[in-house]
Amino acid sequence: MAHGEVLEFEEYVRARQDALLRSARRLVPDPTDAQDLLQTALVRTYHRWDGIADKRLADAYLRRVMINTRTEWWRSRRLEEIPTEQLPERRVEDATAQHADRALLIEALKKLAPKQRSVVVLRHWEQMSTEETAAALGMSAGTVKSTLHRALARLRQELESHDREGHGEEREERERCAA
Repeated sequence: MAHGEVLEFEEYVRARQDALLRSARRLVPDPTDAQDLLQTALVRTYHRWDGIADKRLADAYLRRVMINTRTEWWRSRRLEEIPTEQLPERRVEDATAQHADRALLIEALKKLAPKQRSVVVLRHWEQMSTEETAAALGMSAGTVKSTLHRALARLRQELESHDREGHGEEREERERCAA
């Protein structure tokens, strides 16, 4: 890579690193993994930087690299998972309702398939259009719409299920206090 292109890449990373890290954090739940994901994607993009003709599309290219990398990681890790009968207790990092809602949404997002999660993140968090999402993920606009529809239905189902469980626990607590 020519010296001018190296400087151009460094400038791009400095200008976009915060937004790109936010994207990575939405793709993987652990902040450390998100940083690793971004660094891996940046290294891969650096080696291909001179091949990106329109640098205005660099964000889309880098997001695609992050999604592909995350998928590679997921495929390699899924064999390491050991099913258990008892789920670990959930923890809420912050007591405020907004942070609790965000944590609940992220937990629900984890239950989506990687393709569905990618579509939801790009359409709703990154606020990309259907066409931009389709281009970034290499799928048709119709596939984006149907995948988004199924993903949002699954998220609603997960959140409603959580609400029913929460209200049941509250009722049991009131009954115990009344007794």
